[in-house]
Amino acid sequence: MTESKHIVLPEEKGKRIDKVLTTVAEEASRSQIQSWIKEGYVLVDGSPVKNNYKCEEGATITWKIPEPEAIDVVAENIPLDIVYEDQDLLVVNKRRGMVVHPSAGHANGTLVNALLYHCDDLSGINDVIRPGIVHRIDRDTSGLLMVAKNDHSHQALAAQLEAKTVKRSYEALVHGAIPHEYGTIEAPLGRDPKDRQKIAVVAGGKPAVTHFEVNERIGDKFTYVKCVLETGRTHQIRVHMKYIGFPLVGDPKYGPRKTIVMGGQALHAKELGFEHPRSKEWMQFEVEAPNDFQDTLKKIKEMR
Repeated sequence: MTESKHIVLPEEKGKRIDKVLTTVAEEASRSQIQSWIKEGYVLVDGSPVKNNYKCEEGATITWKIPEPEAIDVVAENIPLDIVYEDQDLLVVNKRRGMVVHPSAGHANGTLVNALLYHCDDLSGINDVIRPGIVHRIDRDTSGLLMVAKNDHSHQALAAQLEAKTVKRSYEALVHGAIPHEYGTIEAPLGRDPKDRQKIAVVAGGKPAVTHFEVNERIGDKFTYVKCVLETGRTHQIRVHMKYIGFPLVGDPKYGPRKTIVMGGQALHAKELGFEHPRSKEWMQFEVEAPNDFQDTLKKIKEMR
């Protein structure tokens, strides 16, 4: 186990220990921290406490993070929509609802499980639960992903992402009528200090840039937009569009309470372009949004 320590600051006096630790243990959710406290992994001045313990200034909080449980990643015969494939890489059109790689809460049914069944070879640069995965999109976002079959391809594609030469454009439906034809959102992203399971625009966060262009305004309540990523942070488009006042339709995490229900956010990775790692040829792919996205767009147009 890895042990960490924090001295309670004056401004943290009187706050619940689980709330204090959510701002200190950045990679952990509040529910994880509460579980650690309950299981005795968190101590205050050497003694275990409860979740509702109120912190005292100067007290020493120590906590030991349990080692993650090993995940046995198995090949599963899950249908894949493969847009392109050669000896070096694949381009996959991921369906909405599919998790990209296994985790503690999603050990099976992921894109990686399906890829292991489909391919005999995937790059090994990432750990055993993420073979071949160069970049990700959210579970409830559909669209294009590139997958590396060998380490050379993985390194080359990752380098293009780092250099921001990969073309990634999305289509989205948002609440509200965006007044500008196009724009750029440049706002740093990090864990939301009020809810560690969310991402937010925060001072000192990782740089994040999203460009957008209006495809169509649908009355005064919705806009159909194209978003182009310059960086690829977690939940970037979803958080950036909310930040400027136009949250995504159907987004259960960042959208308004009253939104159109469609099984997830109305966000689709439509275009993907990159230089082939072996031939150096520019590869460009485009896939149409799934039926639920198109049906929602049609429904919105009929509402105006």
